[in-house]
Amino acid sequence: MNYKINKVAVLGAGVMGAQIACHFANIGVQVLLLDISPKELNDEEIKLGLDLNHPQVKNRITHELFNRTLKLKPDPLYKKEFAQRITLGNFDDDLPKISDCDWIIEVVVENLDIKKTLYEKIELYRKENTFITTNTSGIPIQLLAQDRSENFKQYFCGTHFFNPPRYLKLLEIIPTKETLEEVLEFISYYGERFLGKSVVSCKDTPAFIANRVGIYSMMSVVHLMEEMDFSVQEIDKLTGIIIGRPKSATFRTCDVVGLDTLVFVAQNLQKALLNDEAKETFLVPESIQKMLDLKWLGSKTKQGFYKKVKNEDGESEILSLNLNTFDYQPMQKLKIAEFEKAKVLPELTKRIKSLISGNSKINLFYQKLFFGLFAYISNRIPEITDDLYKIDEAMCAGFAWEIGPFEIWDSLGLDKTIPQMEELGMKPAAWVYEMMEKKESFYQLQNGHQQYYDINTNKHITIPGSEQFISLKNIRSSQTLWQNEGCSIINLGDGVINLEFHSKMNTIGSEIIQGINKAIEITEADHQALIISNEGDHFSAGANIGLVFMLAIEQEYEELDMVVKTFQNTMLKLKYAPFPVIAAPHNMALGGGCEISMHCDKVIAHAETYMGLVELGVGVIPAGGGTKEFALRLSNEIKTDDVRINRFRDKFLTIGQAKVSTSAWEAFDLGYLRKDLDEIVVSRKHQLKYAKQAALLMIEKGYTPPIPPKDITVLGQEGLSLVYSGADGMQVGNYISEYDKHISIELGKILSGGELNEVSQVSEDYLLNLERKTFVKLCQQKKTLERMQSLLQKGKILRN
Repeated sequence: MNYKINKVAVLGAGVMGAQIACHFANIGVQVLLLDISPKELNDEEIKLGLDLNHPQVKNRITHELFNRTLKLKPDPLYKKEFAQRITLGNFDDDLPKISDCDWIIEVVVENLDIKKTLYEKIELYRKENTFITTNTSGIPIQLLAQDRSENFKQYFCGTHFFNPPRYLKLLEIIPTKETLEEVLEFISYYGERFLGKSVVSCKDTPAFIANRVGIYSMMSVVHLMEEMDFSVQEIDKLTGIIIGRPKSATFRTCDVVGLDTLVFVAQNLQKALLNDEAKETFLVPESIQKMLDLKWLGSKTKQGFYKKVKNEDGESEILSLNLNTFDYQPMQKLKIAEFEKAKVLPELTKRIKSLISGNSKINLFYQKLFFGLFAYISNRIPEITDDLYKIDEAMCAGFAWEIGPFEIWDSLGLDKTIPQMEELGMKPAAWVYEMMEKKESFYQLQNGHQQYYDINTNKHITIPGSEQFISLKNIRSSQTLWQNEGCSIINLGDGVINLEFHSKMNTIGSEIIQGINKAIEITEADHQALIISNEGDHFSAGANIGLVFMLAIEQEYEELDMVVKTFQNTMLKLKYAPFPVIAAPHNMALGGGCEISMHCDKVIAHAETYMGLVELGVGVIPAGGGTKEFALRLSNEIKTDDVRINRFRDKFLTIGQAKVSTSAWEAFDLGYLRKDLDEIVVSRKHQLKYAKQAALLMIEKGYTPPIPPKDITVLGQEGLSLVYSGADGMQVGNYISEYDKHISIELGKILSGGELNEVSQVSEDYLLNLERKTFVKLCQQKKTLERMQSLLQKGKILRN
């Protein structure tokens, strides 16, 4: 059957329901968001003389919950205007409208009777073959389907979104025995391609996959902390980025999520799990129970494992909780030898190997943490899933782990870890021993696709759906054509190559500039198109400020000028290459990363792309062609005299205020992306393949490189007068410092084409020269050096 999703009903406008509604609105779907009507009037409604049947009253709860959601940070919407795609209502009056919807998602309170009563009403209005799903994570899906019609059961399943739905990738799908296979296939397809999710099908077991393993892991850390006498701060240092977990680690994550939420899930699991060998791990220690009793729940109560206070100087300070004394204490500067030794290793698996190797207290902590986890996940197969890769995918997508536990275990080696696990009484499941006897591993690569060990067939099987996308990780070893320390050139087939950055934060230094030039050379000689993308956390955090600072502090201005000119020339090579060049940015694409994207023929941006020219924050202006490109785009937009000043103001303020898009959609509004050329994809997993298809389509159409412009219109004194008056006003109002004003005027001079008397036409080279000279001149200023030093040493932007 050919299913289409044009309109969705979300029943329940609480924290999750409203955010799920927002994410459907993000992708262009019409949404009907409903919740209960109030049972009594509030003071304002009484003053207005309204009654309980008045529409304003009946929709009040939904409106209040939705408006609260729109104030959340980070924003649940790609653009504020997308909220217009959501219609608000109430169950009493508007439930019949679900008859027009293609998918109904129930997100009401976790109460079986309430849900089943609502389902009875849904059956009155739901049209046949409409998807009906629940976001529950605490009630068995099979129980919810009882007493429903055959068609309801066939189109019913669990769709468990993770909070916040826009940002966390995981979508768990939990079928009942009656759910049609074609329904599961479509929801999985739609979730991945349209909603941008990592979709994992689960068995109907308590907490499904991610929360079952994730809560076990967090509770095991809590117990290890008490057993081995670690502090809250020490645990967060040991369980964060160093082992591939989020920066918030264990207890900062608890504070954000809410301690009550964590304990609620843990206690429910402890009661529900009858045959779990580690069910005692889900017991809540006395210290945690005391925090609950004191209502120290985290961010929602302003204190939890951490508390923000004002110190004697009136500055904000974070204190950490001492669970022995229940006092909050200043944060300590922790120096842990094992941590310091491991943190210099760039590869996560090597860091973990270093951390578990040895006999110290720290080594033993990591051994118990990881070996306990390995034993636990091995015993969950086939209980929660038959397929081990689903556990890895769920933990990465739902808990933001860098790599999954089975992949970590593979990297450490079964032959080395199992004897140690046995010594600690953490013996894995029997199927792991059987696999080890066959000298197999959990994963292997075959023809560029990842395969996993299947316990039912005792052989490796390609992960379903992996043939639908391109993974650089999987083809890197066999398809790398050239590489240096900063980047690699990888053959994608069909005449298309990919330039992948892999420097720290993918910052742009000489290695990447060399790589771009080499990629252009290789493409021109033997291939048809070039894509610039990578699988790092960020596309690029921008230019290597450390290199710029070093040259500036040593007064190597001629060399600095040459470095900038080399970058500019490389951007021009990208722009005018005789073949299609496509950038596929994701997450941060700042400074030079933004400039690279702006010089490509086309950008296929992931929806979560945070793009911006942020150089003013370190006391300089964009000089890799970014300022020039804004002047060029301004010239192309100018149609009539009455709007050109407004358009100039917009461009000037975007760079002058170092604006960064909060989504790829906003990058269009800010002018970083072009509405007639660039595109957005929501599925990160499919981004590279789509970029490749776009490149091949450009070739098939007959690609012709752009011609360098010779008549870029600049406003001269007309633009500069706006710059001077605007900068003066901003400084008088204390919005910017005197030095901010100085940099802004220098930026304005470039966008205006220099101090020209009238509207004029200039060349691209003319603007690039202005850019470069201004950049080098600003690098000679003490306050610019102070800004760079602050960013490099403290990681903070200085407004001097």
